Amino acid sequence: MNSRVKRLKLYHSPAVRSARVKWLLHELMGDDFDVESVTLHNADQYREEFLVLNPNHAVPVLEIAMEDGKPFHMIESGAMVALLADTFPDRKLAPIPHVLSMERADYLQMLHFGASSMDMMLWQIRIHEDVLSATERDDRTIRRYRRKFAAEVEPQLKERLSRAPFICGAGFSAADCVVGYNVLWAQAFQLCSDAVFRDYVARFSARPAFKAAFSDRHQFTRIVPEECELKKRFTG
Repeated sequence: MNSRVKRLKLYHSPAVRSARVKWLLHELMGDDFDVESVTLHNADQYREEFLVLNPNHAVPVLEIAMEDGKPFHMIESGAMVALLADTFPDRKLAPIPHVLSMERADYLQMLHFGASSMDMMLWQIRIHEDVLSATERDDRTIRRYRRKFAAEVEPQLKERLSRAPFICGAGFSAADCVVGYNVLWAQAFQLCSDAVFRDYVARFSARPAFKAAFSDRHQFTRIVPEECELKKRFTG
């Protein structure tokens, strides 16, 4: 790790987007980082002190404590994954950044595809099925993104995983922390059900870092109850 960095701390809640950053941190650093729990259903992410860290009221937040005492806070999980993988080149979880290569381009493309396009579709499905109040849910949105994900996203991933064990080829990379997490997310909504996806999940879920990152998975509650504080504060 960069000698100017004193410590890393992840603000995390079980099984949500922060889990993909936690997974990568375990891959890179073992357990040598700090974790602060944020209880989303209690609307901890809307508290004033948390909004100072992330005005978008979400996890993850990655706090990078520098040797000079000035912390920096990252709030986008895709950016965290890209930065962290590049910061630990000896772990070989990203193609080297100072060389323009097809491997680097493909890796970045899949990492950002997972953190943007895939994420957006899965998020729309989740909030309209599990989070929004009954009066705000839109069945058309659910149908649209379920169709789009199954018809457009799954074939792209299936083609890749039929050729290689991981999303960017023979070796596990940081892109798998994003795309693999999204495949699990999709399976929770009965998407990505083909054998090729089950085999992919079996491969990456056997990794010790994955097991460490998702050891708190049992604490995750998918359906947000109507009386939950989050329901009163949720803005999308």
